[in-house]
Amino acid sequence: MELPATRAVIEALEGRGYAGCARFVGGCIRNTLLDQPIDDVDIATTLTPDQVIEALEAAAIRVVPTGVDHGTVTAIADGRPYEITTLRRDVSTDGRRAVVAFTQSWEEDAVRRDFRLNALYCDGEGRIYDPTGEGVADARAGRIVFVGDPMTRIREDYLRILRFFRFQAWYGKGDADPAGLAACKALKGMLSGRAAERTQKELLKLLAAPDPSAALRLMAATSVLSAVLPQVKALTRFENLVRIESEHFFEVDAELRLASLLPDDPKVAQDTAERLRLSNALKDRLIAAAGREPRIVSWMSPRETRRTVYRLGGRTFADRIKLAWAASDRPAAANQWRALIPLADTWTPPAFPLTGEDVIAAGVPKGPLVGQVMKEVEDWWVDQDFIDDKLAAVERLKAVAQGMAY
Repeated sequence: MELPATRAVIEALEGRGYAGCARFVGGCIRNTLLDQPIDDVDIATTLTPDQVIEALEAAAIRVVPTGVDHGTVTAIADGRPYEITTLRRDVSTDGRRAVVAFTQSWEEDAVRRDFRLNALYCDGEGRIYDPTGEGVADARAGRIVFVGDPMTRIREDYLRILRFFRFQAWYGKGDADPAGLAACKALKGMLSGRAAERTQKELLKLLAAPDPSAALRLMAATSVLSAVLPQVKALTRFENLVRIESEHFFEVDAELRLASLLPDDPKVAQDTAERLRLSNALKDRLIAAAGREPRIVSWMSPRETRRTVYRLGGRTFADRIKLAWAASDRPAAANQWRALIPLADTWTPPAFPLTGEDVIAAGVPKGPLVGQVMKEVEDWWVDQDFIDDKLAAVERLKAVAQGMAY
C-alpha cells in the first residue's frame, strides 16, 4: 500500500481534513496481515463525498463519482483505482439495498461491515485499528465470524450468505463458525430472487479459491448450494477437477469448475447461465462443455484427437477432456488424459481447401445443396486426416456432385 499514488491519495484527503481522517479499510488490511497479494485498496474517511471530490480535484487526481449517494467515489491515481467511502451507518435495509447516513464514528462504520476480519482500519502511518477487538485475531486464525449478530448482518444483505462461504474458502481454517453457519442455513431461502449479477459474481469468486471443496461441502450440507444451483446433484466431479488442477499444475479455472457442478446437458447449462445472467461468452462455454458428442475417451488416437479438436475447437476440447477426466473412475489413465491436452493448445486445424465457388463450379446449383455438398466433402477431408491435397479434394467434390440428383 506504500505506492506513491497511494500516498498521494491519502495526503490529498488529509490535506482537506486532518491527519487520520482517511484510513485504509477491509481486504487490503486483512491481506497485508496474512502476507497475501492485495487486489483492491479501499479507503474510509470522515470527509463527505463533496469534500472528497474537492480534495482530490485540488490535488489533480481524477475522480469518478461511482456511488455518491451511498458515500462512495473512486480516485484514479497512476491508473490505479481507489474506492473512497464516507463513514456510514445503516438507516434501513431490505436485504438488498440500504439507506445510509454519514457518520463521524469509526465504530458505527465497523458495525455495518460483514465479518470481523474485514472490519479493520489502518492509518497512513501504519497503525491498525480493530473496533470489534477480534478482527486481527480472526484474520490470523482463519476465523470467518460475522460482526455482531449473524442473523442481523445477513438480513441487511442476503448475499452475505454466499460471502460467508466465499471467505471460508479463501481464508478459513478449521471448522466454520457455528453461529454463522446456522444463520446461513436458516436464511438460505432468502437467496431466491437476489440480484443475479451479484450472485454470480460471489459464486465465481468462491469457485476461484485455490481449493473451495470444503466450502462447497458446507454449502451442500446446509442446502445453500441447492438454493443457488438447484441442478447440482453431486460434488465428486468438481472435487476431482480441483484435485487435477492442483496435481497437474493447471491454472485455477472458476468457469470450468462451475461447469463441473452441472450435469452434461446443454439445456441445463443454458438455463443456469440465463438465470445467473452470465456473460454470453461464459454461457456459450458452459453449453459447449456440456455437450456429449463426439464422445471423449482417454485412449483417443492422435488422428481421432485432431478430428475432435477440429469439430469442437481447442478450448471446448480441453474443457471436455478435463471434465471427462474428472468424471473418470480410472485414476491410472491420468497420463493418457494429460497427454491429450497439449494438442488442443498447440495444434492449429488447417483450413478446408474448398469454397462455395468451387462447389458451384463443379455443377451444383446455387442454394441449400451447396452447403450440403460442402459438408459431405469436408467430412471426407476430415476422415482423410486433413489431407493436404486440394486436387484430391476437388476430385472428391466432383464424385459427390455427380452422384447427387438435382
